[in-house]
Amino acid sequence: MTARAKWLITLLFLVALGGVALALWPARRPGLDTRRLQAQSRLALAGTLTLTLTPIAGGFVQPTDLRWLPGQNLWIVLEKTGDAWWLTADGAARGKLLHVDVATDSEEGLLGIALHPQFAQNHLFFLNYVVRVAGHDFTRIARWRLDGDARTGHAVPVDVLLEVAQPYGNHKGGQLQFGPDGQLYIGLGDGGAGGDPHRNGQNPATLLGKMLRIDVDHADPRLAYAVPPDNPFVGQPGWRPEIWALGLRNPWRFSFDATGRLIVADVGQNLWEELDIVPKGANLGWNLREGRHCFPPAATCPGEGLTEPILEYGHEDGQSITGGYVALGARAPQLRGRYVLADFANGALWAVDLPQTATQTARVWSLGKTTHHIATFGRDGAGDLLAADVFSGEILRLDP
Repeated sequence: MTARAKWLITLLFLVALGGVALALWPARRPGLDTRRLQAQSRLALAGTLTLTLTPIAGGFVQPTDLRWLPGQNLWIVLEKTGDAWWLTADGAARGKLLHVDVATDSEEGLLGIALHPQFAQNHLFFLNYVVRVAGHDFTRIARWRLDGDARTGHAVPVDVLLEVAQPYGNHKGGQLQFGPDGQLYIGLGDGGAGGDPHRNGQNPATLLGKMLRIDVDHADPRLAYAVPPDNPFVGQPGWRPEIWALGLRNPWRFSFDATGRLIVADVGQNLWEELDIVPKGANLGWNLREGRHCFPPAATCPGEGLTEPILEYGHEDGQSITGGYVALGARAPQLRGRYVLADFANGALWAVDLPQTATQTARVWSLGKTTHHIATFGRDGAGDLLAADVFSGEILRLDP
């Protein structure tokens, strides 16, 4: 098998987060087509908002995450294959920040980055990536330090906080975010295959299929971090104390809104994609449910004690949800205060009015449909949004 053939196979599996065949994806054409989305959508839409995706940079190899570097007016762009780059705000200049050796099967690779809340003082940041050790794959959460300016300084590893064994090559999650409480939140998928064969989502003894919350500024005995004492399952027999929420399939991307609520886009199995507000101790239902529906569809499932999605859509509207951020900036005023998300497989984009409580449903606005395959979003210091196309390697600005 040639190197090009191996690369293409990897690309087909990368971020095929809902198990979508390549034949379902449209041919690449630039821009948005709102008419097509309106014709196909079964979502109860509040209306349509206009949006333009403006390429500001290209040539990246399978970009997986975008992170704004405050004080330096730079973006950090992660690539699945292990490189991280700095990129100027206008996209005109870039340079390599670091490289890590990663396993890249299916949805593995260099997947997420978060800056410490006191980054300006301590220069610490954190990476989420997959490594292969003695033939076995592990998600690794590692602490790094940036010595100097990103353009001229050096990024050096400090220590490894956490490693989690991975049974299969897909459903890694990958996002890292610091919450407004200063704690690090880590999204981990169920470990892969299909249907969660090991039932990790509902197993309190494993970190797979969970949202984790850890304290990186302190350390418990025999750990490189501390477990916050107010985590919901601390002290409960049989529970990993790092768990903040359970019942997730593949929380590929998540973020916090202006009020500090955790907003998680969880990629579905065969029928339903979902968006959730995730309070402390929530059970999102996987693999008892997919979205609001019993899994498998012919099964019965509990109706009590599970957190309902604020938004779900079926696979007539898209097949692989990519979560984003609440837009806070002035560049695209029609997005301000709204949460923006996309579907990786078919290019649909939406803006969401988040409800006041996790028990309500969201109001959804169509932003049209693009032929870009959006794998991740980023938000700059002004609160405006970028997106990245994993196949073309383009970085795209969301403009009015």
